[in-house]
Amino acid sequence: MNLNTRLRNFLNWEETPKPDPSILPDFYTNLHAFRLPIVFTIMTMLIGTMGYILIDDFSLMDAIYQTGITFTTVGFGEIAPISDAGRIFTITLIIAGFAVFSMAVGIMVTELNRGHLLRTLKERSMLYKVARLKKHFVICYHNDYTIEVTQQLRSNHIPFVVVDPRADLDEIAEKYHYPYFIQEEPHTEEAMLKSHLSSADGMITLSSSMADNIAIIASVRLFEKEHLIPTPYNIISAAETESDVSKLKKLGADTVVSATKLTAQRITAMAARPEMENLLEEFLYQTDTPLDMEEVFVPKYSWIVLHKLKETHLRQIANVAVVGMTKKDGKFTPMPDGNKLVSSESKLLVIGTQKGINITKGLVNKRQKPEELKYV
Repeated sequence: MNLNTRLRNFLNWEETPKPDPSILPDFYTNLHAFRLPIVFTIMTMLIGTMGYILIDDFSLMDAIYQTGITFTTVGFGEIAPISDAGRIFTITLIIAGFAVFSMAVGIMVTELNRGHLLRTLKERSMLYKVARLKKHFVICYHNDYTIEVTQQLRSNHIPFVVVDPRADLDEIAEKYHYPYFIQEEPHTEEAMLKSHLSSADGMITLSSSMADNIAIIASVRLFEKEHLIPTPYNIISAAETESDVSKLKKLGADTVVSATKLTAQRITAMAARPEMENLLEEFLYQTDTPLDMEEVFVPKYSWIVLHKLKETHLRQIANVAVVGMTKKDGKFTPMPDGNKLVSSESKLLVIGTQKGINITKGLVNKRQKPEELKYV
């Protein structure tokens, strides 16, 4: 362990994450066009230095200096008396220097107009930014759904990367405020490496094409196996029909959303129970409301297993209400009463503030009865 590593460990400094070198675009290939001007510059300096040494018996440093100010045409004049032959040589050197400079400027302007160099620098910068992300979501394909989803993620401070193959993705990203984006086919391994999927929470595929969604789901699950990802990714997909929903779930999607079904359910709720829909709109769908709803998983070792709901005193301790319970077999019980037993590996649907829900998670994950019960 070197001194630098020891110092970092002592100060608890973490190294800045960097992208895989294999996915970085090659920067040096864009500089090939500049090789010829560099070679001509070196040759001109070399010939000029040798010429002043042989013609006017300059020292090495004087010859290099005289060649430099002559080649660049700065106009400092002669640093020592030069013979007629030396002056003819100087004129030739000035013309050669002007020709090399003109060629270099022309090549530089041409390369900048092509945009390859600037595009490479932007892509490398984006990859370094993405490599620093953790617990983010990778969103595949830009469309109307993507615009809405990214707005919600941004308002909830959840980082995301948009992956799309279209050439004008940088303009789209600027218009819709995508801070991170990758121009690649989402189902490829290169896209997954560039989007830093190994540190992500999951992937959201919102393509209108069933084939695209299938390819992405299969590729992500294969990526998990090949890279030995310990925790499976949360894959969320969109589908048009119920049959597509079933297929995508069988292929490995955790959640499949059917826009048609959701729209129908929402409209039916508005028609049948407008008061309830207004309540949900006001308290659950708004991002600025303190009220939230979430499922809390009950592990096998939890102290509340085989206890009655009223014995947990979650309302008194965390100020939350249990409005539903899902057993391990998937059976859901709405509005369970206080005498309902909490079973192992079930899920409690609780409603309350985010702080209260976090307290509930902490209580449920304890092995022993919490001290707070003594004061209830």
